[in-house]
Amino acid sequence: MVYTRKNQRNLTSAERKAFVNAVLELKRSGAYDEFVRIHIEFYVPDGDDGLRVAHMAPSFLPWHRQFLLEFERALQKVNPRVTVPYWDWTRDRSPASSLWSEDFMGGNGRRGDLQVMTGPFAYGHGRWELAVDVTESRFLTRDLGRPRDPVDLPVVADVARTLADPVYDVAPWDSTSKSGFRNRMEGWTTGMSGSARFRMHNRVHRWVSGVMLGGASVNDPVFWLHHAYIDSLWSRWQAAHPKSKRYLPDVPPPSGDPQHGRVAALHEPMPPWDVPPAALLDHTGIYRYA
Repeated sequence: MVYTRKNQRNLTSAERKAFVNAVLELKRSGAYDEFVRIHIEFYVPDGDDGLRVAHMAPSFLPWHRQFLLEFERALQKVNPRVTVPYWDWTRDRSPASSLWSEDFMGGNGRRGDLQVMTGPFAYGHGRWELAVDVTESRFLTRDLGRPRDPVDLPVVADVARTLADPVYDVAPWDSTSKSGFRNRMEGWTTGMSGSARFRMHNRVHRWVSGVMLGGASVNDPVFWLHHAYIDSLWSRWQAAHPKSKRYLPDVPPPSGDPQHGRVAALHEPMPPWDVPPAALLDHTGIYRYA
């Protein structure tokens, strides 16, 4: 049966509680930390050798779609009624938004060490210790809006410009691709400085800041709500461009191409799963967005 992912602002109090409790149970069992490990392992910069599937590559969108599905299935083993909500950051743009309430994601980090002190994922409540990280920090951190180096969340016009690109991705299939929906959505730029370098997906990670920066960003549960919205925008792009190729490259870059063996083509599996991008181009038989 097709289930629904809802905007977090429209969740009932019971739905918010069910989602939080399922996430906390995954953390208690150790299953949540496995998701953190996976993201750290596959967060491979495009300057590194080897296959890139999670970031700075065409498979950014299908890889995270599969990642979300794996997480959602784990949640549903705890509570079959739970789905991953999404955070529309073009509407809920303030640290005062309901997203950051005491009964849901918790609030901003405190001044000084940026430790989150409120909500179910506060370290002081004893149920959310960072066991897998790229630093030695053991508590969730945030610096919403980065007041000392301010950054704004993307706006509706940014989304519209991104959705307007009719081509899924372009060579060289990495963070330097100057057009294409995938890199416009992922948000890498060249020739810019400061916060202007980060757009769309990347800009939201930077706005939340704290542990949301870098490969261990899964340690902040808001990661899933952010990526559910990114996934919904990909769905909207597909609907807006029905005659466009839904994924590129459709064949592997040839031998001698700098990206040969470094990006997943349409029918090539994306580790750690034996799932190609082609299998993830249509989610409508599994879930829908409200």
